[in-house]
Amino acid sequence: MFTIDPDNNITALAEVSAGTRPAHSFSSEKELAQLTAEWPMTRLVEAWNSFAGAAPFDDLKPVKKFTSRRVAVGRIWAAVARLAARLGEPARDVAPAAKRAKKTAGRDSRRARAQRGAKPSRGNKKAEVVALLKRAKGATLGEIEAATGWQKHTIRGLVSVLGNKGGMNIESSKSASGERTYRILK
Repeated sequence: MFTIDPDNNITALAEVSAGTRPAHSFSSEKELAQLTAEWPMTRLVEAWNSFAGAAPFDDLKPVKKFTSRRVAVGRIWAAVARLAARLGEPARDVAPAAKRAKKTAGRDSRRARAQRGAKPSRGNKKAEVVALLKRAKGATLGEIEAATGWQKHTIRGLVSVLGNKGGMNIESSKSASGERTYRILK
């Protein structure tokens, strides 16, 4: 059973004493519709906004208007029906104990984990590629791939950057077998 007062405060009652029923009470959506049939729509909006956004209705948003009386009554009933479900729950005397959050792996621990299985650093791979390209015969794409572990498109990108932005004069040639060779000209 629910009651609504002239200030639009809705109260859930566990039980009503025998023979006494407040004038503005309802226990179903149909009874709420009958009770509010003569109300102006603005009162339904005020009733909704009186509890929307307040605990335990934090997820409900205040409205400016409803599309129809049926929608307004349906939404108000659905919201206050939650109160009936909460009547059966015992009140909590104390706040529930805070749950300890699981520690998430921080940046350092991820880095340390990755380094455990990694090979020791050999230095700068770009410098290795430049050293290979400075050889008299240069270096083939396959040789650079084997030395760095990079994919072919990454190697081609580095060679392009070295030539365009690095200011190096790079010669690219293809052998009779179709193998690409890069060389830095002096």
